[in-house]
Amino acid sequence: MSALQVLIVDDEPLARTRLRTLLAECRQPTALATGEAGNAVQAVELAQRQRFDVALLDIHMPGADGLRLAEALREAPYPPLVVFVTAHAEYAVRAFEVEAVDYLTKPVRLERLQAAMQKVDRLLAARPVSRADAANQWLLIAERGRTVRVPLTEVLYLKAELKYVTVRTADASYLLDDSLNQLEDRYPGRFVRIHRNTLVSRAAIRALVRHRDCAEGDGWAVRLAGIDQALPVSRRQLTTVREALGE
Repeated sequence: MSALQVLIVDDEPLARTRLRTLLAECRQPTALATGEAGNAVQAVELAQRQRFDVALLDIHMPGADGLRLAEALREAPYPPLVVFVTAHAEYAVRAFEVEAVDYLTKPVRLERLQAAMQKVDRLLAARPVSRADAANQWLLIAERGRTVRVPLTEVLYLKAELKYVTVRTADASYLLDDSLNQLEDRYPGRFVRIHRNTLVSRAAIRALVRHRDCAEGDGWAVRLAGIDQALPVSRRQLTTVREALGE
């Protein structure tokens, strides 16, 4: 699955380092610390210019505490889900009043943080994606020791191959550790399934053409803007592709 983007907010540098290390060990879903702040002001500034799936918030901090910060983050362009990470167990009731996904007490164990990330991932998967929202999203891809943001608007097709999904743009190909079915559900309306192992960008479809496949014989394929490659269409999905073309 694509990695969760995480904002860590804690006034103690060692605590932030500890969480960053634990996040790097999380699996299913994976999680990346893509932002850190030592107080509420810094956190709000980050959330105004960068998108996060979830914020891990300490409660006792200089200035506004984590509870007030959770309320302020609701006004961000893309409000992150909130998980509290604190040494103070007595604020749990108030934390859930501000709709926290989870409440972790320090020292945090990897198993407990992993469970919280799984809750976040389930909630995000169930969250409806509007057309305007989807236009500003990207796929976060970790490969060859680097992390790349690929805007959804640049993705031409997604193809399941072995345990990975190939993400193709006009200029490059990437490997994404995710499920084709989950990607289809996560971005409804953006992609059209043309085969059991292939989704194509609805906006990129330019033509439906006759095609001969060595394994399946005569059939159909789609041509997409930006690449010369023709992608086979299964007989089962032919009607869906015709409808996407407006035929």
